[in-house]
Amino acid sequence: MTTRSQTVAQVFDSLSHEYLQGKEEVLRLSAIALLVGGHILVEDLPGLGKTTIALALAAVTGLSFGRVQCTSDLLPSDITGLSIFKREEGHFSFQPGPIFNNIVLLDEINRAMPRTQSAMLEAMEERRVTIEGVTHLLPEPFMVFATQNPSDQSGTFLLPESQLDRFLICTGIGYPSEHLEREIISGGGIRERIGSITPLITSAEIMAARNDVHQVYLSDKVLSYIHAIVLATRSHELILTGLSTRAAINLAQAAKAAAFFAGRDYVAPDDVKSVAVPVCAHRLVMRSDMTTADRGGVIRTIIASIALPLV
Repeated sequence: MTTRSQTVAQVFDSLSHEYLQGKEEVLRLSAIALLVGGHILVEDLPGLGKTTIALALAAVTGLSFGRVQCTSDLLPSDITGLSIFKREEGHFSFQPGPIFNNIVLLDEINRAMPRTQSAMLEAMEERRVTIEGVTHLLPEPFMVFATQNPSDQSGTFLLPESQLDRFLICTGIGYPSEHLEREIISGGGIRERIGSITPLITSAEIMAARNDVHQVYLSDKVLSYIHAIVLATRSHELILTGLSTRAAINLAQAAKAAAFFAGRDYVAPDDVKSVAVPVCAHRLVMRSDMTTADRGGVIRTIIASIALPLV
């Protein structure tokens, strides 16, 4: 496991050092989502490199890539595909949409109407889509990389809680450091360079690493630690609705992937802490006088109040 984890870690380290400096954390979280079989939502201001990260991720893994630019007039069939009648052959033929790729970029997902957003629920949860009564399986590995602008920007719609819960991870990027931003401005961006990236890992290697992550040991003590975090969100005075059982499962899965990247075959409490905010914060429903920006702080407060288990 150690050799394979080092290989996978080196792939993403190379990507961050060569092309995406200053974006190490979002790349780490993207890699965790990919190895767990989850999806990632990146929320930040336009122009900070959200789309570039998705393109680079597909390039370095060699996985098939589909992109959907979400707009208010986007239809569900623009994502899933539709059947077209072929007059010469006398029958309908299904034309798959961009969802039938390994990595699917939903750019500015919150600009799509709620009806269109809901078209992703079955795909994200069950890795399949049902069109005109026929079920079509999606390829593996499969990951949705969605981006969204802050919800107070014009022309955006809040994602429903049921869809937010489908994202394993929600994170941001933030502005680069002053020195790094000067270098980016001088270089003029890297979008053209990304097209020349040589894949450094195969889909078979990704699926094998996924199996390794599944085998990472989760002790009863760490399991109880995860459960204590989840239970604390359900009784917190500032939280209206706490974490679901799905969120608890996702937190355990992400912690396993974090341990895998650290070269360990067991989960340590620090692995849980390193992924708790991006896995949990976006799932909380806060009381009406709280803002979404408070979610991460509440999770950190909860973690600080729970004693670390001795492992």
